[in-house]
Amino acid sequence: MAEKLIADNRRARHDYHLLDRYEAGLVLTGTEVKSLREGRATLQRAYADLRDGEVWLVGAHISTYDQGNIANHDPDRDRKLLLHTKEIAALTGKVRERGFTLVPTRLYFKNGRAKVEIALARGKETRDKRTDIAKRDADRQIERVMKGAKSRR
Repeated sequence: MAEKLIADNRRARHDYHLLDRYEAGLVLTGTEVKSLREGRATLQRAYADLRDGEVWLVGAHISTYDQGNIANHDPDRDRKLLLHTKEIAALTGKVRERGFTLVPTRLYFKNGRAKVEIALARGKETRDKRTDIAKRDADRQIERVMKGAKSRR
């Protein structure tokens, strides 16, 4: 179960409350896979969209493959995600009724296959972001004090 991380969407943790996470496969072309193996992808502005009972990854950028030919892929095209029917049905209900968003959090290879982790997310308000930053700073401060106390013993 070797995993090789390609891209991590750290911005998603800052902008959203991440709830349930799902692992999905990706439908890719050959040059996209080669470009991913070189680690050339970004998920910053990406999101997942539900269309006609299918889930699509929109806004993910996979750079063109340098050694590719005229049949190279479009770097910003929408890519189909592979999920089980029950998972898609559950996601559809939650996104339509409760106003959740599907956000990709990680893009990685698992056993040689490209996977994307999508999270069911609710947007954070500015005050939520501020409290998270304050909590993180307080935790860092406590860690520093504890580390200093251990070294003095």
